Amino acid sequence: MAAKILSHRELDPILDGFAADPDAFEARCLELIAELDRDGMLLEISDPTTWRRALPEGARRPAAGLLEQLRGDIERIETIGREPEAQLARRVEFARLRLGVAREAAGHEGELLDGIGQMSVQWFDLGRETPRKNKADERALRRAAELHALRTELVERNLYLVLINVERYTHSSINRSDLIQEGSAALFRAVDGFDWRRGLLFRTYAVHWLNQAFRNYLYNCSSTVRVPVYLQKALKQINQAQIRLGDTNASAEQIAEITDLTENLVKSALGAARSAYSLDADFGGDDGDGNRLRDLLTEEQDEDGPYSTRLEDVTLGEGLEQALAKLSDREQFVVRKRFGLGYEREHTLAEVADDLKVSVERVRQIQVRALSKLDTPTLRRELDPFVN
Repeated sequence: MAAKILSHRELDPILDGFAADPDAFEARCLELIAELDRDGMLLEISDPTTWRRALPEGARRPAAGLLEQLRGDIERIETIGREPEAQLARRVEFARLRLGVAREAAGHEGELLDGIGQMSVQWFDLGRETPRKNKADERALRRAAELHALRTELVERNLYLVLINVERYTHSSINRSDLIQEGSAALFRAVDGFDWRRGLLFRTYAVHWLNQAFRNYLYNCSSTVRVPVYLQKALKQINQAQIRLGDTNASAEQIAEITDLTENLVKSALGAARSAYSLDADFGGDDGDGNRLRDLLTEEQDEDGPYSTRLEDVTLGEGLEQALAKLSDREQFVVRKRFGLGYEREHTLAEVADDLKVSVERVRQIQVRALSKLDTPTLRRELDPFVN
């Protein structure tokens, strides 16, 4: 027997009636959920094509880069008005409550089913048998699919916000497609936190999440070596101060005088502002059609190819030697033999003890002392470029 489907057209008037008393909305939804579960009623899963404008008949999508294709796809998505948006938000809350009831009945806790919502949609749409034989699990999967479909609809209908707000951050070296991906994920977090009871438009609330996602990505991923957020914020003030001074090479003392930053903080921030570039960095745009940095750095008659250790400020061997030079002769000898630095193999404590004519315990103590010296901030700077 075919399952009974409750359409959104039928559900919306019911939820609109519940919304007249926002404080009692959740309780009345739970009563409706219990009734629907008794009747074995499923919630409609909308076809995404229903909120997308079709291409004109005979029209072909022009060949373009990935970003242009994405922009074209988003422009075809129909935006949503205030009241339909509120109805959709109420459906999302209703589906989330119903999923919670199904989880409890199936004995699941936390966010166990959130990650399989999309797969659940595919299983149910294709009429496939789900891999769960337990009826309670199958109901929970269906509820996850219903919630995922509704969340996705609200996100897709607001994807244009990502394209609008990402323009504020394109001055950075971050790939625009990466920022768009972060913004799209942030919209899902905005959906989960949106409360239709406040009477706000979703876009008013979502913009905060978008800007937060863009800033966090810039702070955490704009540099190969992550720079602490407080230094990045200091750099913003420093850049503004340099503009006011009209001198991009202004000294730390000059910058500190016209900002609320200390001179030491200015020096630390300027030192952290060094940029790192991948040898595979593409200078032809986001579509990957341009020249790469490695092509520009290739040396003539370089048998080793475009990369050479001469491009590095310091090699691993030089870094090790500079760090070991800070140890005493005996400490250097123990570390070199124990870890095979300059030798064909590593040596045991007993072998090193035999060379030094001391006990094994004494060699172990020397090794511990040497390694503790190498673990200081000053000495670690010699090796940090080579340590993950």
